[in-house]
Amino acid sequence: MQRTVRRWLEQAAFAAVSLFIAFPSIAQDNFFGGKTVRIVVGFPPGSGFDAYSRAIARHMGKHIPGSPTVSVENMAGAGSLITANHIYNRATPDGLTIGNWIGGLIIQQYLNDKGVFFDAQKFEWVGSPVRIHNICAFTKKSGITSLDKWQQSKARVKIGAAGSTTADIPRLLMKYTKLPIQLIEGYKGMPDVHLAAEAGEVAGFCASWEGTKAIWHSALNAGVGMVVLQAVNKSHPEHPKIPLAVDLIQSTEGRELFNLVVHNVGGTINRLYSLPPGTPEDRVRTLQMAFQETMKDADFLAEAKKGRLDIDPLAGSEITKIVASVKLIAPATFERLKGIILP
Repeated sequence: MQRTVRRWLEQAAFAAVSLFIAFPSIAQDNFFGGKTVRIVVGFPPGSGFDAYSRAIARHMGKHIPGSPTVSVENMAGAGSLITANHIYNRATPDGLTIGNWIGGLIIQQYLNDKGVFFDAQKFEWVGSPVRIHNICAFTKKSGITSLDKWQQSKARVKIGAAGSTTADIPRLLMKYTKLPIQLIEGYKGMPDVHLAAEAGEVAGFCASWEGTKAIWHSALNAGVGMVVLQAVNKSHPEHPKIPLAVDLIQSTEGRELFNLVVHNVGGTINRLYSLPPGTPEDRVRTLQMAFQETMKDADFLAEAKKGRLDIDPLAGSEITKIVASVKLIAPATFERLKGIILP
């Protein structure tokens, strides 16, 4: 009798293992079901990053086996560096915490910024919803209504920044063009910069067009704010006549560094979604697939369109390759950047 029971138990265990191997999604159902996946956003509520994450959170859960709840938390500060450090060093690598932070921080890692406590090569990448196009915009009352007005200004024009790419662009323009600029840093996020611009504390800012038109659309539509310069290597379809910053840069070095920081990294992998190092591979793949399915979800796309959120996604595997390529950049290039980018 005991042998029969033992044999039955062994057969049942073998069947369970075989079922697990044949249908790995069952394991994911068991893990994610009834749980909450948190998206930790490195910028405050009302920012472009926040808008994308909240739209994604409302639809991504149905594409994850077990249909977990997906929530959004804001951990603003230091241009999302606090969030990047948190995801790398403190978040549990179980697939339940996703970080959303700005890709420009990867450059700062290789500049040996003392505030960076992560190795970008070790993150697991979920994906990115859009490749962004950076611009510089100003309020009408600042008087900077065109590039000519900016160039002719006798006083340095105050530009507000919330860290990373929003500060990198003005710094590169200060180094490689003759544009009069006074950089005002320390804002927690772009909503605060927008308020400062509208209050006359600063004249404008340099940031993504995708985030700007999503959260500053009322000022743009009313003619209170306007784009006067594009920080991209070719014109955005919505701004065919707005001048390009690279055309103001005379040196080859300046153009190369500008494209590296602002376009290749600050633009292509700007809105990153990452998992902590050590997250189990099956959960990484599950979340990567869920993210990509969300990017094709009809309801999500309808919401994104209504919220003026452009969608041009990158898969996690694409981000992995781009991040790996940054490591191959010559140390001398980073050495040149160090004196420009770091305060």
